[in-house]
Amino acid sequence: MMDLSNINTIRAILSRHGFTFSKKLGQNFLINPTVCPRMAEACGAGAGTGVLEVGPGIGVLTTELAARAEKVCAVELDSRLLPVLSETLAEHHNVHVVQGDVMELDLHTLLEQEFGGLKIAVCANLPYYITSPVIMKLLQDRLPVDSLTVMVQKEAAERLCAEPGTRACGAVSAAVWYYAEPELLFPVGRGSFLPSPNVDSAVIQLRVRQKPPVEVANEAFFFRVVKAAFGQRRKAAANSISAGLSVPKSSVQAALQSLSLPEKLRAEQFTLEQFAELSNALYSA
Repeated sequence: MMDLSNINTIRAILSRHGFTFSKKLGQNFLINPTVCPRMAEACGAGAGTGVLEVGPGIGVLTTELAARAEKVCAVELDSRLLPVLSETLAEHHNVHVVQGDVMELDLHTLLEQEFGGLKIAVCANLPYYITSPVIMKLLQDRLPVDSLTVMVQKEAAERLCAEPGTRACGAVSAAVWYYAEPELLFPVGRGSFLPSPNVDSAVIQLRVRQKPPVEVANEAFFFRVVKAAFGQRRKAAANSISAGLSVPKSSVQAALQSLSLPEKLRAEQFTLEQFAELSNALYSA
């Protein structure tokens, strides 16, 4: 069994296949031997479980998932990595590598084809440049998955897990809390990667909710309100929402008054429940 956490082994494999790292694709391969087993355990990979991995790289995390899960489906955008993965994953017969863009794939169909009847989890070391779009697609598509256990840039991890009503919260934080219960699991230093990035990382877990914690009259409109509120986060939310939705400020103020909320409340001070109430009030108006 090859040691995919050994830098010399990795370089030899990549050299054999004429592979060079792509900055455009944010390729930083995990080489810390302690991180991937922790991620694989945390995601719940085991008998009767299927795991969707996004961006397997050279297969370091994939091998840990394959050793535990019933089946692993790894989606890789970079076709240059397919021959590399054929070599590194040769002994794991429960892994299927799919070449494609996770943002473009019909994931419902893919998961049904790959994991019909199995419990499903997502586990991945996500490229920094596309972290939030991938996470939001996986959540918004309402896939039949129990959780997302992903490694992201440390700053993104803190933002994604920030609870509404706290200073660190942003629009994406509120969206994550709407769909899931997020938790920051553990930090990962920049030296754990090849090549080493300029920032540290962290592993987070999003436990997907069976139903949202708040009721909204129109989900699309709710997210428009949240996005508008954080569009000019240093201003009062009434100003930001008015500008973002192109509605009179007086209408937003009236909605806030009807909910007994201060007019000068800023977006980061809203709880998810208050965002839902404001969205419903504005939608009905």
